[in-house]
Amino acid sequence: MLQGALIGCGFFADIHLHAWKRLEGQGRARIAAACDRDEGRLERAKNLFGIERTYTDAAQMFAAETLDFVDIATTAGSHRALVELAAFHRVPVICQKPLAPTYPDAKVIVETCEQAGLPLMVHENFRWQTPIRAVRQVIDSGRVGKPFWGRISFRSGRDVFSAQPYLATGERFILEDLGVHALDIARFLLGDAERLCATVQSVNPNIRGEDVATVLLRHEGGAACVMDCSYATKLEEDLFPQTLVEIDGTQGTIRLGKDFRLTVTTPEGTEHSQVAPNPMPWTESPWHLVAESVLRIQEHWVDCLTSGRAPDTSGRDNLKTYALVEGAYRSAASGDALDPRALAGSA
Repeated sequence: MLQGALIGCGFFADIHLHAWKRLEGQGRARIAAACDRDEGRLERAKNLFGIERTYTDAAQMFAAETLDFVDIATTAGSHRALVELAAFHRVPVICQKPLAPTYPDAKVIVETCEQAGLPLMVHENFRWQTPIRAVRQVIDSGRVGKPFWGRISFRSGRDVFSAQPYLATGERFILEDLGVHALDIARFLLGDAERLCATVQSVNPNIRGEDVATVLLRHEGGAACVMDCSYATKLEEDLFPQTLVEIDGTQGTIRLGKDFRLTVTTPEGTEHSQVAPNPMPWTESPWHLVAESVLRIQEHWVDCLTSGRAPDTSGRDNLKTYALVEGAYRSAASGDALDPRALAGSA
């Protein structure tokens, strides 16, 4: 069984730990140690999840433990130092998104692990959601032909700041925190982008960063895509945390709508199906979607570590998603369209 450690025992770490507990029950991986600067959080994690050893200093933990991997679930500003520490101790890393506060820092993180010959996977879990993978399966089947247009939409008025108050204080918000997921879905479904144009808005006066963003993408295969996300949208029925997807292909269409209803129209007719996530026993609605995707990406990480293959959301792959986020901010600031692939040369 793989022996791992978790750094960061805050709001989202509970979902990580429940998923690791499931993998421990399968005899595949376990969290043997945890680290957090807050001793109260550590004590809670120890009691709830049976973690044997806890630390308030990451350097002490790495020096004391023999680890097969570390799961970094802290905020972005701490990621580079923690990954560099893990690399020094030759420990493979799974790291929460966003990978870093800036694209240059993210690039350094990736290069640090590559130079050390260590696996790095970014916890970009939206593409592991059951409904998103169902859309990808239809595309791969060829039933709707070649996609030429898409829309990835996440709109909600949910208060995400009470559980994660730091989100309200950063200069950047929705593109970095949520848009990164939606842009990764766009890449997952339609391929890498060669051009983008973006606009952002700040609607909620009580937060510092932007809470609405719209990005127009042109993908390398020729498809156009609109990515829109909002935490300022008041709806009769808030669908949080669902992502809605529309794909138009040369032979048909795909629509992923409310309550995970998948509609596929082809020359043979229209088919409807439900592609809801499997309920996870450790959480409640609406968090089943997120909890299942966290379990799936952690299963993938364990599979990759044991087989020696690169993760689908490796650090190198995630730089392409991060370039879309960084490019969107630059486009919104300048009003110009740009090629996100050029960011690698400017970092």
